[in-house]
Amino acid sequence: MVDVAGSRWVITGAAGTIGSALRAALSELQVELVSTDIRPVSPVGPRDEVVPADLSDLVSLVELFADADGVIHLGGIPDEADFHDLAEVNIVGTYHVLEAARRAGVPRVVFASSNRLTGMYSAGVKVSPEMPPRPDGFYGVSKVAGEALCRLYADKFGMSTIAVRIGSYELRPGSAREQRTWLSPSDAVRAFLAAMTTTEHIAVFYAVSSNTHRWWELKAGHDVGFLPEDDAAQWGAQEDFDPNLPQGGLYAAEEYSTGKMRR
Repeated sequence: MVDVAGSRWVITGAAGTIGSALRAALSELQVELVSTDIRPVSPVGPRDEVVPADLSDLVSLVELFADADGVIHLGGIPDEADFHDLAEVNIVGTYHVLEAARRAGVPRVVFASSNRLTGMYSAGVKVSPEMPPRPDGFYGVSKVAGEALCRLYADKFGMSTIAVRIGSYELRPGSAREQRTWLSPSDAVRAFLAAMTTTEHIAVFYAVSSNTHRWWELKAGHDVGFLPEDDAAQWGAQEDFDPNLPQGGLYAAEEYSTGKMRR
């Protein structure tokens, strides 16, 4: 286990499922946390300072990020929504996080991206981060923009940015799709620890468990030190998934996006 004790990290979206679990794990590793969200957040331990903040408030974020060793940006709308809302929260909000980090002198931002950024590739294709984005909806588009912003801040402003394309975060896989995309809670912690501590200046990798039938390459994760240990196969026999269907499954259906549009 990498040594992160004594480092100071801000976590946006701290009230979410991954945020809560990650904060608990990092607190046990003696990381000094600043947890922020627009929703109520309870501290996970004595090293967890809870500060309410909104991603729309750039000035407050600059103040919040002072003296941080890094920011883990989990905040935002976590699924398909009207594009205007996604643009305001996920795209502009991510810009605010990166710009606040630049102004505050934060050396690294870890960005919670998503597998939905490539959900239109067919299930018969093994996907790597070097391949062009093919988002399965407007949520995926917002993550494409977030990764592009991360690249800009790394290339132009010298900030280290690590984009973590999160798989299906569940206690156990619950469908044929999740047998390919499952990210166990313990592997999620391993993924973010790798992103926090890698010597790479910029990276993009899939946070997915070492599933026997996964759709995504693991090499980019290995290069930053992410070595997943769990496998969806331990939960039962493989179910069939048509290799001609999009990897996004139901998320790639037209009505999944149109149904979220403002009327």
